[in-house]
Amino acid sequence: MIESETITRPATQGNSPLTGRVHSVESGGMIDGPGVRYVVFLSGCPLRCLYCHNPDTASPTHGDPKTADMLLDEIRRQRHFLQGITISGGEPLAQPEFCKELLRGARELGLHTAIDTSGHLGDQVDDELLELTDLWLLDIKSSDPATHLRTTGVERGPARAFARRLADAAQPMWIRFVLVPGLTDAPDNIEGVAEFVATLGNSVERIEVLPFHQMGIHKWEALGRVYQLKDTPAATPEQAEAARGIFRRHCGMPCH
Repeated sequence: MIESETITRPATQGNSPLTGRVHSVESGGMIDGPGVRYVVFLSGCPLRCLYCHNPDTASPTHGDPKTADMLLDEIRRQRHFLQGITISGGEPLAQPEFCKELLRGARELGLHTAIDTSGHLGDQVDDELLELTDLWLLDIKSSDPATHLRTTGVERGPARAFARRLADAAQPMWIRFVLVPGLTDAPDNIEGVAEFVATLGNSVERIEVLPFHQMGIHKWEALGRVYQLKDTPAATPEQAEAARGIFRRHCGMPCH
């Protein structure tokens, strides 16, 4: 069974605040949703992506136990220059109840809310979490089943099912696709991802092709893990633009 709930309630008298495992935070984030954002990186992820640039967030036991109120106090102090909050990771959906409490508090502060997810644990999302989330940043790894399994260590089905659920519920999405030379860059694979994204309709507000880089390799080495993509070159601007062209052709919208 996937460890999809790493939150606890401290042993204190009365109603105890919900506690989650928080790896780190970033104030002033500019890429994980619209405007300036407070980004919370939660610990724990069932995927083992070969190109992960935050492998230190994978373990559900890493990170500091924090309550949502602890984070919201800090967010409140920065409220004057923030447009929103984004919960990332790791995999946020491994801690769905903590996400709800944090997003509920952010909504009360008048902030835009977003979750950055692979979608693999979409079955952990209830209607309340859907309602509390203004935007889903959905990382689609691959269309080819074998490539998806090799890239992430998990099957593609759950993530695709969650993407369709979001589309059926008219939930706004930003789609992200990481272009890795020799891994995800096969034209048929990109075509397949673009064709799938096209079926998600008007819920897709933005598409991003993210060229692979090796900026996280030092984290793998610090963890004593083998980085299998150490000889993989970064995707060139020309390769990234060719991939964007495929998405534009299938989806009929700009691709960044």
